[in-house]
Order: sequence, then structure tokens, then C-alpha cells
Amino acid sequence: MNLLRALPAKFDPRLVLGILFMCGSGVLFPVMNGFAKTLGADYNSLQVSWARAFGHVVFMLAAFLPRHGLAMLRTRRPGTQILRSALLSSSNLCFFFAITYIPIAMAASISMTAPLIVTLLAWPLLGERTTKLRVALLAVGFAGVLIVIRPGGALFHWASLFVVASATFYALYQILTRRISTIDSPETSAIYSSVVGSFAVLLVLPLVWKTPVSAPHIFFFCGMGVLGALGHFCVAKALQLAPAGIVSPFQYLQLIGSVAVGYVGFGDLPDAATWIGAAIIIVAGILLGASQARRS
Repeated sequence: MNLLRALPAKFDPRLVLGILFMCGSGVLFPVMNGFAKTLGADYNSLQVSWARAFGHVVFMLAAFLPRHGLAMLRTRRPGTQILRSALLSSSNLCFFFAITYIPIAMAASISMTAPLIVTLLAWPLLGERTTKLRVALLAVGFAGVLIVIRPGGALFHWASLFVVASATFYALYQILTRRISTIDSPETSAIYSSVVGSFAVLLVLPLVWKTPVSAPHIFFFCGMGVLGALGHFCVAKALQLAPAGIVSPFQYLQLIGSVAVGYVGFGDLPDAATWIGAAIIIVAGILLGASQARRS
């Protein structure tokens, strides 16, 4: 309700489209993560991450090159695009490694801190002023993370720290995506987002390569690229159409999808602490988004 009141009084269809694109990414990413967790039991995380990135580039080229031509590969900020790509590659690698050891829903709950980290980093990186309310909400959100991770407790797993790193890399990726969204097209940004993961990793891929052993595994390897490409195109399009403070909270739809994928695919259901921590993170993130949208 607070987020709805924060929207501009004059109806802007671009805001609605931006929200729908972000919701679309929240449906696509959990399925992709389910494929990655399945493959992670038999293949190195580096190979899984490379397959997602390489499939992403191939799919985007096949989908958009006939319509846009080679012009879509032209960027006015190559350095920023390469840095975006390196951040996304690092985020994916950390996340795929982590879900080999912990349930998808737990990893998704921790990764929901990305919008909080965006707010935390927006002041030093984007010059956005903060308020005492936002600082308090950030503290509440990160308290939710501690509830999910339970550091020092019997149920703590070190792999959860890799999800924290993944969320930090992804927050930086989002900040750069927002910065570049007014300079390059979403199609250009979507392709460049996986360049590092596709080609830089080739240098070490032979050291960990294992040829897929079954048709389902081949399907999962290919499907990750398609789902990742569509998901990140949705994110880039959403951030082009609407302010990050409005659309970012709708990433929380990923948690619902992650619970469904974890239960159907792996028989995992979040425990009470994970639900409570996730709820705290989501509420803090939504209130932060409402605060930012009201200021805008």
C-alpha cells in the first residue's frame, strides 16, 4: 500500500510495464536456478556458470541480431559494460556454487538483500542522499539476513556467505545497469552482461570441463542460457522504463518461485527462521522502495 501511494498521481503506463518486466524476471530466475542446482550435483560450478553465460549470449544474438543488426553490439560505454559483465559473472558463480550446498529458497532469501545493498551503495556511487529512516530500514533488513543465515548457530552453513557476496555483486551490477540504461539500449546491455562469463572463463574451462552425460542435462545447460537471457533483458527493460526504487522491490517475487522450485524439484521447504528472516528483508526492501519513490 505504501508503494502504491508513492507512485506518481498521474498514471504512467511506463511504470506499470517496468513493474511487469521485473515480475517476469522474478519468474524466470528461480527456474534457471533450479536447473543450476540440479547440474551442480554432477558438474563444476564454473562450468555451470559458463553455460548460463554462453547460452545467454547465443540466445540474445539469435533473437535480436536479425532485427537490430550489428549496430546492437555498439556501445558508448565499453568499460562500464565489461565491468557490469564481470560483476554479473561473479554474482552467478557465487550463487551457483552456494546452491550446491544450501536450499534454493534459503539462497533466494539472502539474495533478496540486493535492493538493500543498492540503497546502501547509492549514496557513495550515485550521490543519492539518504535519511535516518532509510538507515533504520537497512539495519532492519540486514537483521533479517542474520536470522536466515544464523551465524554461529548449529544450522549455519558457510555457503550462505557466498550468497551474500553474490547479492553484493548483483547490487553493483544493478547500479551500473541503471547508469547505462539511458546510454545503451536494453538489447545491447543484455548481450554485454554475459560477455565476461562467456569468454573470459574459456581460459580455465578445460580444467573443469565434463561432457554432459544425458539429454536432460543438455537441456538444462541450454535452458539456463535462455532463461538467464530473458530474465536479464527483463531487468534491463524494467530499469529503463521506471526508477530502480519503484521496480526493484518486485524482485521479491523470486522468493515465491524459489520456494516452489525448491519444493517440487528437491523436496526442500524453508524452516520458520528462513520465513521470518525473508519476511523482514522483504518488508524493509518494500518500505525502502516506497521511500525512494515518494521522494522521486
